[in-house]
Parts: sequence; C-alpha cells; structure tokens
Amino acid sequence: MPTTMSVAPRVPAEQTHPCVRCGRQVSLDVSLCEFCNPLGLSQPAASQAHGTVFVAIVAAVVLLALAGRLALSGVGPFHGQVAAVTPSATGLLVALTVHNDGTKEGSTTCRITETARAGTGPAAVVLTPHVAAGQSLTFSTSVEQFGTTVLPLAVDCHSP
Repeated sequence: MPTTMSVAPRVPAEQTHPCVRCGRQVSLDVSLCEFCNPLGLSQPAASQAHGTVFVAIVAAVVLLALAGRLALSGVGPFHGQVAAVTPSATGLLVALTVHNDGTKEGSTTCRITETARAGTGPAAVVLTPHVAAGQSLTFSTSVEQFGTTVLPLAVDCHSP
C-alpha cells in the first residue's frame, strides 16, 4: 500500500526592515529591535521621522536662499546704452556700453529691441561680460533678429 506524505502549508514570512540603530531585522510595525530597546519604550512615530526630514529640507532651502542673497548683494543695478550699430553678414553688430552701479563685480542680461517699437516686436537677449563695480564696459555682440539693415535700437539691462 503506497504511503503519501503530507506537506504542511507554507507560512508566508513576516515582512521586515532593519532596526534604525543596529540593522537587525524587525517587523514593519516597530523601529528598534529588542536589543536596542530592551525596556520596550515607545517607538518613534513615522510622523516624527517625516517631520524631521521636512524641517531639514525647509532649513536647507532657507540656507540656500540666504547664501544666494549674500552672493548677489552689491551687484548692480546695471544701465545699458547702445553705442553703435553696424551691419554684418548675418545681422547687425551692436556695441553696448554697460555701467555697474553696484559695489561688486558682476554680469547681467540685456534685452535689445527696436527703438520705434517701444520694447515690442523682436528682441535679442545677451549676457554681458563681467563689469567691475562702479565701472562701465563697452562690448560688441552680433544679433540676427533685426535683419541686416541698420536701425535705431534700444537696450534694457537688469540686475540678476
């Protein structure tokens, strides 16, 4: 007579994660193992951990904002003026004079537009070279937005 073996049903393993202090595997509903928390004190709540991370992120953003503010303070304001406009093979060669009224060296972006359109229509945005504090700098840039016919242009430069 043949004998049959009965196999016990497999019990699914309990899901675990490492103890936050030593790394031993503990169940998902606790943070510390029995060796790290021998008295069975109440475990830190998930909201405590998430709250701590949230506070750290907010503090980092505030510190970055302050660092950025300190790095950019004293740069500008900048004032720009079109010194000359000459035709080139692909557009216009525009000479700009930019003055830095600030106490630190820096660069800025300038928006070049047609004078007749009062800031509307095509525009070219250029990044200036570094301008020393309290100094002016004249540089040339090539723009293609206005064609190759010389026309009156205006420039507006802003601080970072």
